[in-house]
Amino acid sequence: MKGKGEVKTRRVLAQHWLKSESALENIVRAARCTKDDRVLEIGPGTGVLTRRILPLVQALISVEIDRDLCKMLVKEFGNRENFLLLQGDFLELDVESQLGSFEKFQNQNKVVANIPYNITGPIIEKLLGTIANPNTKPYESIVLLIQKEVAERIVAKPGGRTFGALTVRVQYLAQCEYVCTVPAKAFHPAPKVDSAIVKLVPRQLENLANDPKYLETLVKLGFGAKRKMLRNNLQSIIERDELTTILEGLHINPQARGEDIGVEQWVKLSNELKERAKQNNALEDDSLSKATNDDKFDDSDINVDDGHDV
Repeated sequence: MKGKGEVKTRRVLAQHWLKSESALENIVRAARCTKDDRVLEIGPGTGVLTRRILPLVQALISVEIDRDLCKMLVKEFGNRENFLLLQGDFLELDVESQLGSFEKFQNQNKVVANIPYNITGPIIEKLLGTIANPNTKPYESIVLLIQKEVAERIVAKPGGRTFGALTVRVQYLAQCEYVCTVPAKAFHPAPKVDSAIVKLVPRQLENLANDPKYLETLVKLGFGAKRKMLRNNLQSIIERDELTTILEGLHINPQARGEDIGVEQWVKLSNELKERAKQNNALEDDSLSKATNDDKFDDSDINVDDGHDV
């Protein structure tokens, strides 16, 4: 296999090679791989993470878009019985349909990925789904190496400037852990910003939002104008005074902004508004859909730099 210095990066694919041994070990440790695991690896790159995970698991399915890197990966790992490489764009690839009769590699239960910054949102959406349409076959755990700023938004707590719609959407679907920071110098070439490892553990979603689609669009509305109070952002669907009464009943400060209330309170607010709509038609279902009909994963608050790869 070619040495790291001989592997040319392709900026169009936002490639930066991870060279930090400690970062690689932290990813493996966070994934807690065992011989019972079938792991999906997104973006194996030069195979530095593949090399560490492969001996630990029952099966490893790696998805790589770069044809030249695929040739290198096949050369090194192609004869391993528990390794399968799929060449293509993960966002466009139906992994399960590609596996065919390879039963050993089906139904992956864990994910490890070092993903380009500029497609972080779409990849997380494909892995977790959305509030309105969650992944029906959730993974046990998802370990991602992503831009530090995005990681901080994902794990943010209410009341901080980093808490936003992205936070609510991801934390509704998964328990989120900030594992560690990975400095820019851990890559070659170094990106302009630091990265971080996060671990997502998909939740059991029963008995949460009574109407997930309603919650999805409510969150989008609630963060529609940053730094504005909820009663201003939501006035297109409910009178300010009525919302104030509802917020007080839920023990939420009537002057709260979207970033001031946690996921559990967002769910309670959504359930209460939905129930009021049923009781007195004060809130018609279509009033929310008219305000915003986009239930796609919203990563508009992600400021991306050039990405990276293993």
